[in-house]
Amino acid sequence: MKVEFAPLNIPLARRLQTAAVLQWVLSFLLLAQVCIGVIVMLIIHNYWFLYIPYLTWLYFDWHTPDQGGRRSNWVRNWTVWKYFKDYFPIHLIKTQDLDPSHNYIFGFHPHGILVAGAFGNFCTNYSDFKELFPGFTAYLHVLPFWFRCPLFREYLMSSGPVSVSKKSVSYVLSKDGGGNISVIVLGGAEESLDAHPGKFTLFIRQRKGFVKIALTHGAYLVPVFSFGENELFKQISNPEGSWLRTVQEKLQKIMGFALPLFHARGVFQYNFGLMPYRKAIHTVVGRPIPVRQTLHPTLEQIEELHQTYMEELRKLFEEHKGKYGIPEHKTLIFK
Repeated sequence: MKVEFAPLNIPLARRLQTAAVLQWVLSFLLLAQVCIGVIVMLIIHNYWFLYIPYLTWLYFDWHTPDQGGRRSNWVRNWTVWKYFKDYFPIHLIKTQDLDPSHNYIFGFHPHGILVAGAFGNFCTNYSDFKELFPGFTAYLHVLPFWFRCPLFREYLMSSGPVSVSKKSVSYVLSKDGGGNISVIVLGGAEESLDAHPGKFTLFIRQRKGFVKIALTHGAYLVPVFSFGENELFKQISNPEGSWLRTVQEKLQKIMGFALPLFHARGVFQYNFGLMPYRKAIHTVVGRPIPVRQTLHPTLEQIEELHQTYMEELRKLFEEHKGKYGIPEHKTLIFK
């Protein structure tokens, strides 16, 4: 195989974009382990004056990810996120105005490998979110596992993510006055194992917890589809029933998160590496589905609203797929 190297005369802006995305990828792949290693080394070498105050503070701060987190506009305004957004680039598209007197659940699809569209649009101040949805605050809900990693949790919370636990989602949707959005990647870790270019498989049929929470709080549901999310990486073939998929699914059940074997391009060459491809991401926010608050919803009510949500999600995909180069015969597969 002939290796295709990056040209030497790349503009400075593109170099900075590559560096921004590289640090983002490495932060999610390695930073948590490094932070845990730092704490372990401090304990081993008995730097008690460093780790005891932090672990004491961590004990009292443990539930912050379930209580709205601790975002920092200083971190969200880092210039690195501008270059991160421009690398792909990432676009946010609104199809209908939202009423800021209500709270909403954005169901984000698909998961992809690293959910770049969700992070770029809802965890930085360089997206068009504030211009498109004035008066709203978005909370991206991620796996609770990440908030159990000392030091790394502080870095993660600073850009806005909170836990995806039921308690955390309820906290956001219970805020008075409206204008709060819980962004939930509904397919979860399991869906990342089907994140192959050209595929649109969504794990949604058994995901009904978000519907029950929406009914309980009277939060409107909004389907969101991120076109291009599955095009950023290639993944080693892992069809259902294969030995690789079996191992991945068992590990996912044990650890709570999936381990897709992905690859894309490198920093200095385009053939292989962990850098995502430069593929445009268009995150389209669909029409809101009105939800009447029902403190004790029945199974029939949950099922009916869940079916309505899936229908609206399919409509959103069909209405916009042609704009983003998806062939007419391609459609969503719900699992």
